[in-house]
Amino acid sequence: MQSQYDVIVVGAGHAGCEAAAAAANLGSKVLLLTMNMQTIAQMSCNPAMGGIAKGQIVREIDAMGGYSGIVSDKSAIQFRMLNRSKGPAMWSPRTQNDRMLFAQLWREMLEQTPNVDFWQDMCKSLIISADGKRVEGVVTGMGIEFKAKAVVLTNGTFLNGIIHIGEKQLGGGRTGESASYGITEQLVQLGFESGRMKTGTPPRIDGRSLDYTKMEIQDGDAIADKFSYLDNTSPFIPLKGGVQGAGDVKNQAPCHVTYTNQAVHDILKTGFEKSPMFQGRIQGLGPRYCPSIEDKITRFSERERHQLFVEPEGWNTCEIYVNGFSTSLPIDVQQKALQLIPGFENVKMFRPGYAIEYDYFPPTQLKLTLETQLIDNLYFAGQINGTTGYEEAACQGLMSGINASLKVSGKPPLILNRYEAYIGVLIDDLVTKGTDEPYRMFTSRAEYRLLLRQDNADIRLTELSNKLGLASNERLTRVNQKTQGYTKIINFFKNTSAEPIVINSFLQSVGSAEINQKTRYLNVITRPNISINELVKHDEVLASALLEFDNETIEQAEILMKYEGYIEREKENADKQKRLEDYIIKPDFDYNSIKSLGAEAIEKFKKHKPHTIGQASRISGINPADISVLLVYLGR
Repeated sequence: MQSQYDVIVVGAGHAGCEAAAAAANLGSKVLLLTMNMQTIAQMSCNPAMGGIAKGQIVREIDAMGGYSGIVSDKSAIQFRMLNRSKGPAMWSPRTQNDRMLFAQLWREMLEQTPNVDFWQDMCKSLIISADGKRVEGVVTGMGIEFKAKAVVLTNGTFLNGIIHIGEKQLGGGRTGESASYGITEQLVQLGFESGRMKTGTPPRIDGRSLDYTKMEIQDGDAIADKFSYLDNTSPFIPLKGGVQGAGDVKNQAPCHVTYTNQAVHDILKTGFEKSPMFQGRIQGLGPRYCPSIEDKITRFSERERHQLFVEPEGWNTCEIYVNGFSTSLPIDVQQKALQLIPGFENVKMFRPGYAIEYDYFPPTQLKLTLETQLIDNLYFAGQINGTTGYEEAACQGLMSGINASLKVSGKPPLILNRYEAYIGVLIDDLVTKGTDEPYRMFTSRAEYRLLLRQDNADIRLTELSNKLGLASNERLTRVNQKTQGYTKIINFFKNTSAEPIVINSFLQSVGSAEINQKTRYLNVITRPNISINELVKHDEVLASALLEFDNETIEQAEILMKYEGYIEREKENADKQKRLEDYIIKPDFDYNSIKSLGAEAIEKFKKHKPHTIGQASRISGINPADISVLLVYLGR
């Protein structure tokens, strides 16, 4: 048994799996320490990946050479592109997944990754250097010591986890699994600040007991897309030549939609006196944008019903996830309330919903690399940092694994800026602003969301990742082909004209003004309600010119043409921000020496230790005058 590693990753959830894969693929010898080898990459909550802003993150992880996109594609049972009716900055891919297949594929990919070892045990404590400044390994529950140059903690909801169901309290990090003890107490002794957070999950039910005829059906997209930029990762890829194949909606599993009603709400209210949330037994704050059903009917008392999504857990199981019915009320109350939902009259429950309360560490104690400020070579990723969601955890795992490996190799760190990736927005938000409630990513959190679209994550990040040694040459070649392709399409639209006799009937049919003379295709496609996919059906010249390009490349060209002015404006703003990010502040900078700074600014700068002037400007309570003083002092 090997006892010395470059990087030890504690926890094998979404953050831990990405951290282990990234560090190993960069050449580090990695140990993945997990309490249960059978729950690697388990989808503890809903069986889905992506969604609004989260889908962008999965695409970014994939462009960086991470595994989440590939696993999500191969285990998908349904695909939907959300927000298609809005602008491309809002389009967000989402898959419904086979829960068991998702975990199986993750484990297989990790086992096929060179440099990854596994050990099933709990992490009881960290090994800290004699001077108390550096982590040197871990001690397991069985008393085994593993030494390492860096440690990544991805403990999820397991740190002193307590499960709440009505008046019952059970120690655990997940239903049926024990909590993790000792780490929080050690970190607090070392000087870390900790807090409590709460999350919840709905009951799982028997799909055979439901009447789907009383619900609305929710199919996937007519032709399914996928997350990964690699070819052949999805069971829904249409056949070549435009023939509809496996991507047909008929080959995807449907979800269903139903609603609560006043009778459901009245039953739920009978359990409020035993609710751990309302009776003060839960101290931690829950996710604002994913509240429990009891929280929803209290906060939105004027609403007579709430939407529920009935989501299958996989191809070969009858287990159903009731999205929107997260609860910690007593089991009998959950059962009675469920039976009053249309289609649920004869419902059978597999297991009840519950809330879980756990320790986290305010992320303002981290550097932008996700390394802790107090202990060198110790990294935090995932829910330990106060986030919620598989995707948020996975991207932190990816970045912590990358940076841990780079540091032990003596290489410069990788920090993604806010104008480069949603991953950069998330980490900067956490480290600079902190969070006192579970942090969830939204498109509204990004200032440059038109630059950070889901369709161009490969263009933004693949070259950077390839230089690191993560993204393969195959990926880079594909990106270069895509870039050359959409450039060629745009040049065609700029330099070729449409004939009035050919397209006027189409323009009239969509309510757009007819053209009186030959007009550049660029001027036609930038009109509202005109799309390339529709235009090619009426113009053989255009159809012939685009025959060599795939849909992904054509869509990229169309977005760039339609939104050129807006994109250029955002690029200008991003360039201004980039100049501030280029001004590096040394970690040991003496803020006390700047007499013009107020006491509050000095205190905040010393606490947050900003990496750049740009980061310093985003610290809560710091005003433009403080930044001006800092710039003058730095000679800028």
